[in-house]
Amino acid sequence: MKLVILGKPGSGKGTQAQMISKELGIPAVSMGEILRQIEKQDTTLGRKIKKVIDKGQLLPAKMALDILDEKLRKLNMKKGVILDGFPRTISQAKALEKKMKIDKAIYLDVPDKLIVKRLSSRRECYCGTVYNMTTNPPKRDEICDRCGRRLYRRKDDEPATIKKRLGIYNKLTKPVIDFYRKKKMLLKVDGAREIKSIFNDIIKKTSA
Repeated sequence: MKLVILGKPGSGKGTQAQMISKELGIPAVSMGEILRQIEKQDTTLGRKIKKVIDKGQLLPAKMALDILDEKLRKLNMKKGVILDGFPRTISQAKALEKKMKIDKAIYLDVPDKLIVKRLSSRRECYCGTVYNMTTNPPKRDEICDRCGRRLYRRKDDEPATIKKRLGIYNKLTKPVIDFYRKKKMLLKVDGAREIKSIFNDIIKKTSA
């Protein structure tokens, strides 16, 4: 099964992708995570991606697809794949359609107000662990439970950048939802609920 998970920044795409991956035994690919790993590298591409991410913008379609292609070639996709947060534009959706047949597009619907609250409360560690200071805080304030290093807030999680990211989403990514809806592939899920309830709803709908 090949799935796409869509939603606003902070809608919980990554969390659900990992849970679905474990449940169905298929790999999950997070475009956002791939880009964050590249941006940490002291390379021309890394610096370019960092600049785009810090501004809350989206990568050019061809660059994003080339990066995704490289990752997918290294995966065993016999059972399928879960694409977390990709495609983000109509051009990306159409290009992806030429590369593989997507079975379902899961859309996590979350109000903007809750998105701003979630992202502004999010903290990350250099080891990759992610926390939410409201719903999933570390045991010690701003200190990672896993490795003991101080947490940080990503620049694209600053309130002003969050609003800009939501603006870009509404302009460029929201039409992707309509793209999959017209193809009768869209599964709309209320993403404002408890994580387990969202997960159970997704599994039920993808199995129907």
